[in-house]
Amino acid sequence: MSFETLATNRYSCRSFSTQRVDPALVDKLLEVALLAPTAANRWPLHLYVIESDQAIEGVRNATRYHFDATLFILVCYDQEKVWERRVDGENSGIDDASIVGCHLMFEVEELGLGTTWVKHFDPEALREGLSLPDHLVPVCLFPIGYKAPDAEPAKSHTIRPRVEDVVSKI
Repeated sequence: MSFETLATNRYSCRSFSTQRVDPALVDKLLEVALLAPTAANRWPLHLYVIESDQAIEGVRNATRYHFDATLFILVCYDQEKVWERRVDGENSGIDDASIVGCHLMFEVEELGLGTTWVKHFDPEALREGLSLPDHLVPVCLFPIGYKAPDAEPAKSHTIRPRVEDVVSKI
């Protein structure tokens, strides 16, 4: 599938079947996630594959946006390994995690699965529920699964800005 087709077909899936994701597909998702570039190639990221009932309960306690998925991937960055810009100390943690998140979203679609990007969670509740170390910052959470038969894009999915409204050529 071309990237344009993949980007067009992908949507935020919020309804999953109860079928567990094949472990071979999870492995493939992780392989593709590890292809993502990071600032200075530091790879300050840590990914959590969340599939045990206890860990899923930790997710449920941190967000209502779990959509009853049976698999989650949480992308975190390590504050001790992240690249920092010298001029102002801005770090690349969120950027690096976001690039990995994009890789995951598109590979999920390529594999015939569904996901949505979840940023709406309580980081401290997630940290506690998953026993995350203090130096890791949770950035994005992906509920992943086989799309439910009634899953469909939100009505606003196809609404996009016009190029001239959001692009300036200088």
